[in-house]
Amino acid sequence: MRLLFIGDIVGPAAGEWLIERLPELRSTYRPDLIVANAENIAFGTARTNGPGLFGMTIALIEPLLDAGVDVITSGNHAWDTDEADTLAVHAHPRVLRPVNMPDDVPGKGWVTIEVLGERVSVVNLATPDAVATARPPRDVWTTLELPGTVIVDLHAESVIQKHIVANGLDGEVAAVLGTHTHEASLFTPILQRGTAFVPEVGMTGHSGGAQGMPGDVFRALWNGDGWGGLTTLAPGPLVLGAVVLDIEDGRTTAIERIH
Repeated sequence: MRLLFIGDIVGPAAGEWLIERLPELRSTYRPDLIVANAENIAFGTARTNGPGLFGMTIALIEPLLDAGVDVITSGNHAWDTDEADTLAVHAHPRVLRPVNMPDDVPGKGWVTIEVLGERVSVVNLATPDAVATARPPRDVWTTLELPGTVIVDLHAESVIQKHIVANGLDGEVAAVLGTHTHEASLFTPILQRGTAFVPEVGMTGHSGGAQGMPGDVFRALWNGDGWGGLTTLAPGPLVLGAVVLDIEDGRTTAIERIH
């Protein structure tokens, strides 16, 4: 089985650009399964439907699914839109939020689908440094019964936390693929027991700044002015943060970063 995993999609334009690229990516890499983190796709400073600037809406995720994305994962921005859109998004059978959230949080944390006649479970997991209300990952993980090959989107801030989770799950899952920090890591090993580990897959969004945002935003933070300067996304060309994995018998045999 070949998996194409796409890092955080930042902004509607990035979603449209990815949809346009998917036929080429399919032709070149021939994935059997496509997973994409889309928690930032609904960015808009003029948007009033919700408490945050990012998040997901049905109008933006359905075209991704129609274009061939099989599962959409998320993270700390999973609930940035208003209650109606949040509930609609997380009612979709192929949209995930971190599995280790409190029980009263809308959505689900994993899904099992059939790929090439085999069951594959995609799990969204977070650490509390990325999602403050997330429960300790191991406490929830040990309660899960996940059939087939298991792929984990790990939404975490700290590289150390990512190493802890990846090595803790080595041999139990096919891959632990990091999201959240947007800066793609060069480190893409297959661990000792066959689990692929990418600390950060990277973002699919605008370059020319940091994490898809303009450098001015971070200069304002340096000066103590908060996030108020975030009025637009970074000005550079759109870039792809993604990896392709070959998986056999629940273990990864090869991994490639693609752009």
